Amino acid sequence: MSDLLPRWRTTAAEVCAAPDDHVTAVGTDLLQRWSGPARSYHDTAHLTEVLDGIDMLADDAAGTEVAAVRLAAWFHDAIYDGVPGEDERASAEFARDQLTELGVDPGLVAEVARLVLLTDGHDPGPDDFAGQLLCDADLAVLGRDDAGYRAYVAAASAEYAHVPAERFRTGRVRVLRELLAHRPLFHLPTANARWEAQARANISAEIARLTDSS
Repeated sequence: MSDLLPRWRTTAAEVCAAPDDHVTAVGTDLLQRWSGPARSYHDTAHLTEVLDGIDMLADDAAGTEVAAVRLAAWFHDAIYDGVPGEDERASAEFARDQLTELGVDPGLVAEVARLVLLTDGHDPGPDDFAGQLLCDADLAVLGRDDAGYRAYVAAASAEYAHVPAERFRTGRVRVLRELLAHRPLFHLPTANARWEAQARANISAEIARLTDSS
């Protein structure tokens, strides 16, 4: 977490008109949200991975306002209650409120909110390079090796420990099948080359495990 607040300040400094102490306060609040005790996957480690992914893939998204994508990464799971769709809508609204208070241009605020909402279905359009950049970075975890993927599944599943097992299994299989239906799953060339094949193998194997155990 130690290097995340400076990263927030650097990104915010590009677009915010508010005083530095206000910018720092918003970043501190965001990090506290990402550090909530109920978060075993959607935590500061995930935020770091997404920000690192954006940095790695940015050259593939020429012409994209990368500051908007980085801001969307900071806000995309700022509110996380484990309710797909609702979490993204609440996070997008939170982003609108916070960035407006920070004096960010309204057009950029709207773009950040749009990108946050995209992380619900992870299905950006063919010409939406900003959306592709954020979604590819957010889904990079799917392309880990087998051990890394299983660690991700364990951490993500722990956030739903309160959900009955059969209900969770059914919902998880549905989400995984929706991801497999994306053609491609990763849009930017570097992301596709690095993660597409491994991610599809990982998702298919998890579906098999979940359906074999039903």
